Amino acid sequence: MTDSDTPYQPISCAMHSEYELAIMHRRILQLVWHDTNKIEHIGQLQPLDLRTENQAEYLLAQGDKGQPLKIRLDYIQQYRILD
Repeated sequence: MTDSDTPYQPISCAMHSEYELAIMHRRILQLVWHDTNKIEHIGQLQPLDLRTENQAEYLLAQGDKGQPLKIRLDYIQQYRILD
C-alpha cells in the first residue's frame, strides 16, 4: 500500500497554521500518526518544513533519535506543542 492508494483529505487551515508556527518557532511536537500500513506511531519530533507532493501535504521533521520523518498531514491523529 502506498500514499497514492488513499486519497488525501485536506486538513483545516487552522491546523496547517499551527504546524507552520511550530516550524517558525522551532517548537517540539508530540504526535500520534499512522503510516500507509495503518501502523500507529507516537513520538516527539522537531518539525522542519511542510511540503506538497502528488496532491498531498507532508510534514518534514526530525525524530527524537535524529531520524528524518515525512508524515502525511491527514495521517496525523493527535498533536501537542511541547514547551
